[in-house]
Amino acid sequence: MALYDNATAKDLPLEQDLNLLATMLADTIERESGTDTLKQIEAIRELASRFVWEADSSAADELAATLANLSHDTTVAVARAFSYFSHLSNIAEDLHHNRRRRYHRIQRSPAQRGSLTHSLDELTARGVSAEAIKNLVAATLIAPVLTAHPTEVQRKTLLDCERTIARALTMRDRQTLMPEELEENDIALQRVILTLWQTREIRAFKLQVSDEIENGISYFRSTFLKQLPRIYIELEDRLSALLGEPVELPVFMHVGCWIGGDRDGNPFVVPEVTLHAVGRQAAVAFDFYYEEATKLESELSLSSRMVQASDAVHAIGAAFANQPASRSEEPYRLAMNTIRQRILSTAHVLGKFRGGILADAGIAPYATAAELAGDLRALSASLAAHGSAILASGRLRRLIRAVDVFGFHLAPLDMRQHSGIHEKVVAELFEKAGLEDYAALSEEARQKVLLRELASARLLQTPYVQYSEESAKELAIVRTAAEIHAKYGAAALPNYIISNAQSVSDLLEVAVLLKEVGLIALSPTPHAAVNIIPLFETIPDLRACDAIVRDLLALPQWRQLVDQRAGVQEIMLGYSDSNKDGGYLTSNWELYKAEVKLVEVFAEAGVRLRLFHGRGGSVGRGGGPSYEAILAQPAGSVAGQIRITEQGEVIAAKYADPEVGRRNLETLLAATLSASFPTEAAVAADTPERHALLEKLSGLAYREYRDLVYATPDFITYFREATPISEIAKLNIGSRPSARKATNHIGDLRAIPWVFSWAQSRLMLPGWYGFGTAIAAYRDEKGEAGIEELARLYREWPFFRSTISNMEMVLAKSDIHIASRYATLVKDPAIAEAIFGRIKQEWRRAVDAVLAITGHKELLGDNPLLARSLKNRLPYLDPLNHLQVDLVKRFREGDESEDVLYAIHLTINGIAAGLRNSG
Repeated sequence: MALYDNATAKDLPLEQDLNLLATMLADTIERESGTDTLKQIEAIRELASRFVWEADSSAADELAATLANLSHDTTVAVARAFSYFSHLSNIAEDLHHNRRRRYHRIQRSPAQRGSLTHSLDELTARGVSAEAIKNLVAATLIAPVLTAHPTEVQRKTLLDCERTIARALTMRDRQTLMPEELEENDIALQRVILTLWQTREIRAFKLQVSDEIENGISYFRSTFLKQLPRIYIELEDRLSALLGEPVELPVFMHVGCWIGGDRDGNPFVVPEVTLHAVGRQAAVAFDFYYEEATKLESELSLSSRMVQASDAVHAIGAAFANQPASRSEEPYRLAMNTIRQRILSTAHVLGKFRGGILADAGIAPYATAAELAGDLRALSASLAAHGSAILASGRLRRLIRAVDVFGFHLAPLDMRQHSGIHEKVVAELFEKAGLEDYAALSEEARQKVLLRELASARLLQTPYVQYSEESAKELAIVRTAAEIHAKYGAAALPNYIISNAQSVSDLLEVAVLLKEVGLIALSPTPHAAVNIIPLFETIPDLRACDAIVRDLLALPQWRQLVDQRAGVQEIMLGYSDSNKDGGYLTSNWELYKAEVKLVEVFAEAGVRLRLFHGRGGSVGRGGGPSYEAILAQPAGSVAGQIRITEQGEVIAAKYADPEVGRRNLETLLAATLSASFPTEAAVAADTPERHALLEKLSGLAYREYRDLVYATPDFITYFREATPISEIAKLNIGSRPSARKATNHIGDLRAIPWVFSWAQSRLMLPGWYGFGTAIAAYRDEKGEAGIEELARLYREWPFFRSTISNMEMVLAKSDIHIASRYATLVKDPAIAEAIFGRIKQEWRRAVDAVLAITGHKELLGDNPLLARSLKNRLPYLDPLNHLQVDLVKRFREGDESEDVLYAIHLTINGIAAGLRNSG
């Protein structure tokens, strides 16, 4: 079944992969569901293709009518078929990206933008010295941070199947297979596609935090443990070549995690869960180290008759009493056996290795990961000393780097909680200790008493007093944090993030709670084992953040704590809630302004700033290409310091495939290096006049957005009825509730399901609404000269270009015709007509504005790869939307059967896969 026949010569292999997978899926469907079902699926696809490729409007009406008359069994089969077409297309496209990158490398093409080579070449061409780059990296921290995601619809079981398909396709692409090998590969693909078809796509159970922990850990096994060390080595080798001397860089990049530590709005993250998260991560780290040590023991068979190992290597080998006599002349094998046994002993002490079943190896454990790395480095130095450095440059070097980066904890776990919870706990501690009525105090008074408690050695809590359930839980959490530090080291849990931070006292409250368990202290000597990080996430909070931080850094006591953290204060900025609060343009502009102001505040205070960007997968939540987003940051806001959240389906898209994962990690590093040395042109483009223009446009967009979303009484009704938000809430796709409170107010809805619901209905409203009105008003005022000025901003100002490019992508993925069908789900036709009519007008204005500014004749005019990808998948994405509308209508009209809900959830899965960055 040839679904794809529009490939250029370079994309022919992609077309072949897509057609192979589509044909195998079609064959599976025919065997499992019958020829008639397959014919109906093909007829539906052909109708959708006519509409997409031939702009045949009659095909859309015929498609909707056809889908509305399907039997239930066929409906389910159609939903599953088109959902799997989406997933299989994602696999093929990712592999094609790998293929094209390999082709360019083999052909020695100029380095691609976003690669480490391109970044280093561009920096050195601008006169940035290799020494300056090395010095920057020595003080750098770059960290993608995995977070649990309530709209991640993919089951780990299916992700595992997709990895198997990817490996089989890669084998076909990179090897010349004999006929019998090709047949075997075909059968392997057919086998896994059949497994997919016979596997339930949607979880039959509510996702638990422990499931989310395992999902997150799987990416370390598949990608991070092996690929991140390779990036370190590539950068070290490039800098060594530039400097003419060996370079070994400190740890500057790791992968963080929130899963099991993020309590904000998730009542299921309890102390036991946090401890379990760290333990499971440690188990995976030990497992990896043990396997690599075992392989090295096998590989390093060098004989003492041939080489002279160092005294340090002999000492390591002699430290284990039960060495096999057969290895007596193999010093490196003896040493690796000792190292392997000590890894076992360390894991035994921590109780974490291969499911926790482990016997004592009978040798002293490693006290720290640095001690393990030290033994491995002793072997490396010895090999180099007798002319065998090449043997140290492979697996051994990568393992040393892995131990440096991942330690005994695998991933630094962040803790997060809402500021209001901290306030309640501190107020209760004060009350039970007979101190002030904390809740009644002014901000100034709160700071005074909190600083007093920080300076005192006396504890507030006592085992002889009973605290409320909420306070007891929070106090148990910080005790667990101290336990983790004692057991796994401070690197295992280095950060505490405060959601909804609105005052200096919000940070001091957390400091007092951490002081209760010894993680923070001012006396007798300053001590800070944890970074305390405010999260500013609403429009008012972003506007006030510089004043709050200025007051915070003015406190001598806080500066003492910052000095204990290498003089770095981290600030987190929230993209999701600011977007829901103020709309796309205003959110982006307020975030940019906040960064500019923070850079000034930190420069005045003489403290280094690290920004943590709380971005989601969708553009409405700060998503979009990471490379462009980092380069679009204000000058001085990166400076080698950046953390970025990675969420939901974006984690799978970026990191499920090892090669794609390595490319994304490399891009993150390359962008950070480039942004840390901003060009003169980028700095010059950031002028007060342009700030004033964006302030004006933002104000216009903000008023239009707020008027629709918060000031239109029937808007919440439209949103709840014209999107599948209520059906999404019934889907087992996250451990966390979809709303903070059981209310009917937009403000209480989590930003993630808010954006996800609009994506499902193909409106993508959070990614563009308000922009069209702003540009139309500016055009009315300034005429075509105004548009020409905006076009100049698009060409010259990275911030504005990134903002417009991301909006263009969102508008290209939206479909106003399909969205109109969702409007029919609204019970009151008057509400539907009024609100959808307004949205449709604004959508048209937004499209016109983007085309006018970019100069493109059509959306994505400068991004043919994305345009091709989107057009290829629309023929099976659009039918899922039509199906979803009919199923939701049926469900809401009284057919609340499990079968109908299951079919709805299938369409949700497929649409999310087709759009890729929808949550």
